[in-house]
Amino acid sequence: MSVSTTRQNVRAPELAGRDWLNTGGDRIRLADLRGKIVLLDFWTSGCINCLHVLDELKPIEDEFADVLVTIGVHSPKFPHEGERAAIEAAVERYGVRHPVLNDPDMATWQQYAVKAWPTLVVIDPEGYVVHVAAGEGHGEALRRVIAGLVATHDDKGTLRRGGSPYVPAEQAATELRFPSKAVVTASGRVLVADTANHSIAEFASDAETLVRRFGSGARGDLDGAFDIARFAEPSGLALLPEHVAERVGYHLVVADTANHKLRGIDLRNGSVTTVAGTGAQWRDGTDSGPALEVDLTSPWDVRWWDAVDGVVVAMAGNHTLSVFDPVERTIRRFAGTTVEGLRDGAVTEAFFAQPSGLAVGRDRLWLVDAETSALRWIERSGTGPADFTVYTAVGSDLFSFGHRDGKAAHALLQHPLGVALLPDGSPAIADTYNGAVRRYDPAVGEVSTLAKDLAEPAGLVVTDSGVLVVETGAHRLSPLDASETAQVDGDALAVRRPPTLLAPGAVEFSVVFVPPPGEKLDDRFGPSTRLEISASPPGLLAEGTGSGTDLSRTIRIAEGYTEGVLQIVAQAASCDTDAEHPACRVTRQDWGVPIRVDASGEGSLRLVMAGNPAT
Repeated sequence: MSVSTTRQNVRAPELAGRDWLNTGGDRIRLADLRGKIVLLDFWTSGCINCLHVLDELKPIEDEFADVLVTIGVHSPKFPHEGERAAIEAAVERYGVRHPVLNDPDMATWQQYAVKAWPTLVVIDPEGYVVHVAAGEGHGEALRRVIAGLVATHDDKGTLRRGGSPYVPAEQAATELRFPSKAVVTASGRVLVADTANHSIAEFASDAETLVRRFGSGARGDLDGAFDIARFAEPSGLALLPEHVAERVGYHLVVADTANHKLRGIDLRNGSVTTVAGTGAQWRDGTDSGPALEVDLTSPWDVRWWDAVDGVVVAMAGNHTLSVFDPVERTIRRFAGTTVEGLRDGAVTEAFFAQPSGLAVGRDRLWLVDAETSALRWIERSGTGPADFTVYTAVGSDLFSFGHRDGKAAHALLQHPLGVALLPDGSPAIADTYNGAVRRYDPAVGEVSTLAKDLAEPAGLVVTDSGVLVVETGAHRLSPLDASETAQVDGDALAVRRPPTLLAPGAVEFSVVFVPPPGEKLDDRFGPSTRLEISASPPGLLAEGTGSGTDLSRTIRIAEGYTEGVLQIVAQAASCDTDAEHPACRVTRQDWGVPIRVDASGEGSLRLVMAGNPAT
């Protein structure tokens, strides 16, 4: 029985998938976990929101270690993510400390009626689904739900303490560990964001001789001398112009991704300082102001651009670009609306989807948009600070990808994370999930493949002697060998999420949000909820699009349409009920729900943002 089609608690469906990680090879059955509270985390390794949830879960796993078993159900968006080796690498890179089920055919995803990455499902000690939460930011709510279950089942005598099915995998030591980006200094030194070693490695011009490190290697958040400072999964690197570096006292800007900060490094003495971000992850509200007072969200790459007189920040966590001014010590949103998608036009109205790589050349800022598998660019369109326009060279939407060369309109990428400009001015693309380096020729609008069979290339850097590829999956820098340039004509692929069958005509739509224990909806300043619905293609819905404050409405599928995607954004505000100074939270979730119109389909669609799906 699907958990979305009943109004009474049901037994959790059994876990089905290809194989298990972090269990020592053992298969886990829910029956073996009876007496434990089980938390299923439906995730995929390329989803930034899923990575945020991994960090949110760690303190909960520590607090309830003797009664809680977390199981990651890895349900891939891209084919590469479903490969065991790729999942093993992701589990190690992101420090996943619980069992993980590889669910490449999305069997468990369908059994639990999951509609979005990430989704969390809580199963009580008697094997019933009691809570579902879609998206991120549910840490405190989960803590309260689990604490309530502990109290209830302690009293009932149905709670079992101790023991864990988690068996950590062995890890080989390498000099670099999942490096992501690199830059070259004026003297030829190669600086590498050594992501899983939580440090910045500096190599001599041969890109092989390690000169020094910035950061102790321990994950954390600490400023200071090069040997004691701490980073958390640093990614992008940007060198400041010399005249700017002299004014601000540091030369290198680091996108300290998991700390949600920008850090500055003085390459003369090695000191590390925080230059932007509070350390808290941006959830809602302002994202512009004094740099040290503004919350950031997973800055993934950084690049100085003269056109904005600052450092452009690829803010993967909320699908926007920001500009950091190191002289004025301010940061502001530059492009994007926080809606995930692909839409060109004015920077203030454009949509992005996990911008992850930046490059600057002449009058353009090039970027790769990972979740839309797109290569895009921005150029000035006027004289004002917001007079810039976004264009797309390769890519079409959130659901189409592949490895196909040729005319840009038909070419396909798969989750690219890096871009750099070759000496001739053309962008080279680190086409990460295709394991390839691609080239886009702006003069003729065509894409070709420069190299294949690489291990998750995530960054590219041009040196005096050639191009270096940052091979994340192989833990190394590799010279680009473009001697056997290929022309690939692969299949067009699409996200394999099973579509939801809906009946033609009117459909009753609703989003479930139940405040967690100890909270209530916050309507002090107006309606506490908001719902926005749109569709792709735009004509899919004849009725029900737009914004409103109710979490339910009637939508009507237009005649003549057989399939499409419903794009839903829901938001709810809640506050503590019994506190002198109540903490308030905003829960927000975006869904892209593929649908197929069929006479046998349902006349209703119900999505759970947070709460018991049986209520």
